Formats: sequence, structure tokens, C-alpha cells
Amino acid sequence: MLSQLQQLFQRIDKSKIFQSFVIAVIVISALTVGAHTYSLHPTVELALHWMDLGITVFFLVELVIRFIASRGFKDFFSKGWNIFDFIIVVGSLYPAAGSTIFIARLLRIFRVLRLVSMIPELRLLVNSLLKAIPQMGYIALLMFVIFYIYAAMGSMLFADINPVLWGDVSISMLTLFRIATFEDWTDVMYETMAVYELSWIFYLTFIFLTAFVFLNMMVGAILEVMSEEHRNAREEQTSDADMPATKGQIAQLQAEMAELKQLLKEKQ
Repeated sequence: MLSQLQQLFQRIDKSKIFQSFVIAVIVISALTVGAHTYSLHPTVELALHWMDLGITVFFLVELVIRFIASRGFKDFFSKGWNIFDFIIVVGSLYPAAGSTIFIARLLRIFRVLRLVSMIPELRLLVNSLLKAIPQMGYIALLMFVIFYIYAAMGSMLFADINPVLWGDVSISMLTLFRIATFEDWTDVMYETMAVYELSWIFYLTFIFLTAFVFLNMMVGAILEVMSEEHRNAREEQTSDADMPATKGQIAQLQAEMAELKQLLKEKQ
């Protein structure tokens, strides 16, 4: 009985119709949370309140279906996305009857993130980003070193010109971040060029390193991991497609072995 129920829930969980319905409910959930930020008629507020409760119950039921469809407690929580969904769903249940309470509404906003776990393409992007973090960390560390060197130089050279922007290393690093994002950076450069005509070299070399070199290194690290994730996903799909054929071949071999054993028994 339990095995049949598990197989039924597995078919429901893997059904495209069910997954599409879950995605639609997630989108509706996001819209209801956004609707609460407007001044609405009390009747609409009441309708949104009951709709939000229904969505919360649906997410709980959907999580239970996925849990039963899995091979047990350990198998369910061995997958990171299941843990993520569990935290989001359980978090949206507290406080259970207070959709108007700020904390509850704030927690239920994060239900939109369940789109990431439901859509394979989004999961692939997030997995690629997470796996690229170690490589990006070293690039970020090198960027911090360059920022610190240029901030120290800028503080020593330009502190007398504009102490608001170059008064110390920390303020200088903030100014350099503004320059790296191209936010009115020419105003900063022309101010220092009025005193040091060659100060443009300072800005152009810094922009070349941060905006062109390090940014492209970041993008390259992410693209490399994404291509690897795409290749792994294609290999998994290929292996899954070959599985039914492999099982059929095993079943055929077992049947042939049984026939051979039967023939041997008849000859004996």
C-alpha cells in the first residue's frame, strides 16, 4: 500500500501539469504579496488573506507529496533544493494565522524564490554561480588588493584637493568604487587634474584594471562553470534516456536465461 502510494506521488511530482501548476501558484503568491503593499478595499484585503492561506496550505501539501515520493527522510534532505524549499515553506507558516503581520509577510515574500527550485534552467544558473564563487573569491581578493593600493595612493595624492573624497583609505576606496561604476567619475578626475595634470593616468589605469580586466575574469569564471554544468546536465539526460533501454536489455537477458535453464532441466 505504501509502495503504491509512493509510486502515485512520484508520478504526480514528475508530472509536467503538476509542476506547471506549482509554478503558477508561486507567481500568484508573489502577486498577492505585492498587492498587500497597496491600499485596497477591505473586501479585497479579506480575499487576499484567504487566498494567501490557501497558497500556504497548497505549498505544504506539495512539500508533503514530494517527501512521500522520495525514498525516505535521508534521501529527501540529501538534496540541497529540497532543504531550501523546506525552509521557505516552513518559514512562511510562522506565524500561522498572521498574514497581516509584518514578519509573516516578509517571510512569505521569499516563496518567490521557489521558482528557482522548480525551473531547471534557473537551478542550473544558481548552481553555476555557487560553484563559481571560490574562483570569484580569489579574483575579488585580487581586486581588493588593487583597490587598497589605489586608495592609499589617492589618499596621499589628492587628500588636500578634496578631503571628502580622498580623506583616508576607507573613503578613498568608496570613491574608487564610484569610479569603477562610472558614476560621475569624470568630475572627480577633472577636479584633481586641475592640480595634477597627469592624474588622468591614475584613473585610466584603475578603470582598465577593474572595469575591463577583473570584470572579464569574473565573467569568464562564471561562463566556464556554466558550460561545465550544461555538459553535466546533457550527460545526465543522455544517461536517463538510455536507462529504459538498459533495463529492457536486462529483462530480455533474464528471460533468455530462464528459457535456457528450462531447456537444461527438460534435457536432464
